[in-house]
Amino acid sequence: MKTADYVRLIALAAIWGASFIFTRVIAPSLGAVWTAELRVLLGGAALLAWFRLAGFDAGLSRHWRYYLAVGTVNSAIPFALYAYAAIHLPASLLAIVNATSPMFGMLFGALFGTERVTLRKLAGLALGAAGVALVAQPGGLQAGSAFYAPIAAALGACAGYGLTGVLVRRWGQGVPARGVAAGQQLAAAAVLAPLLLLAPLPAPPSALVAGNVLAVALLASAVAFLIYFRLIADVGATRALTVTFLIPPFGVLWGWLFLGEALPADMLAGGISIVAGTILVPRGSHRYTPHVFALLKNMI
Repeated sequence: MKTADYVRLIALAAIWGASFIFTRVIAPSLGAVWTAELRVLLGGAALLAWFRLAGFDAGLSRHWRYYLAVGTVNSAIPFALYAYAAIHLPASLLAIVNATSPMFGMLFGALFGTERVTLRKLAGLALGAAGVALVAQPGGLQAGSAFYAPIAAALGACAGYGLTGVLVRRWGQGVPARGVAAGQQLAAAAVLAPLLLLAPLPAPPSALVAGNVLAVALLASAVAFLIYFRLIADVGATRALTVTFLIPPFGVLWGWLFLGEALPADMLAGGISIVAGTILVPRGSHRYTPHVFALLKNMI
């Protein structure tokens, strides 16, 4: 990897780590459904517009069924769950929990026969589970349903990201990776749209909330993908995946700097355990295709 590649990798981790900050600001004002809808609609539309300018065909009409399936599992449900969790939990904690996504990917891969289970992966899974147990101890945060339900929602979102890998491996052959990045977000917007009738906006968003909506949609969902695909082209999908290990530190840093968040020591210890387990799980795996990784990281 060249210096420019490292710069792109760090920039990508910083952007995706900040996405939890953006969501934490938006969700309490707009609610979970509107937060998720605006992110996928604006982000997908921005990517599609860019592809049209670049002369790239996303194949929306040819692959719409696939985009719909992946968009539901990988964006519509996870983004809504994360937005719900962000109403109640610190952004830095959500960034830590997000690192469990590859572990869910390994579990679903083993269940559907697309992933070989090794002792190293099982050790990583056990280490990550121990980290989740530490994170799930409220510590300095208030316990109760207002804590455990959002934690469960965040883990449910990560499970959706893990299941996406199985869908892509089985039915994603021949579908352009960049097309998936835009198509599945637009499909997710269509899935979430009917729910907007059940979740009216409580009040017009403030300038701060509107700015964060644009940031999470254009920066974290559109620009970040352009960086990510450049990394895949330059250094390969496996090296690009290392961004997973860098997101939690940035999430904690941004939460502390911009939101004044400070996590209890047991949660930080749990975060270290989760990241360590995440590092072990992909070891020894066969190489994923680039669009698998792109989809798994679209959850941010």
